[in-house]
Amino acid sequence: MIAKTALLLIGSMLAPLAMAEGCHILTRSASPGVEPVETESCYEFKGMPEGSINWSCSNESQATLGSRKEKVAQCEGDYKASCTAALTQEALANHKSSSNNPEPNEANVPDDAQVVTYYYGLEDRTQARKDCEVSGGEWKDR
Repeated sequence: MIAKTALLLIGSMLAPLAMAEGCHILTRSASPGVEPVETESCYEFKGMPEGSINWSCSNESQATLGSRKEKVAQCEGDYKASCTAALTQEALANHKSSSNNPEPNEANVPDDAQVVTYYYGLEDRTQARKDCEVSGGEWKDR
């Protein structure tokens, strides 16, 4: 009985870090002369407490490319490619931001936390891959 209680207690303490939350993004060009690199993507923060994605998954963008963001329980598995990078303080607000040589993380971002972006609609795979790798990420095709 004590062992079961201990396992339940340990599991409940780790659960907030184990849960995945995603942000599904649909992008369309607000200008005929600007083509989006990706038209549909989703990103997840790995190794972060529940709710960490809330601020970055808002629809308050003033960018030239119009996007609609929607928080989802997890990203779908039928993606074409993915980019995995270290999660930094800046990436908490902008999931595309990371660094080749990140500064030591502040206390609220664990050293092993990651942002994983899954690409479903890619208009320019080469550019998306370059953007991933230049920002310190690891690209994987499917």
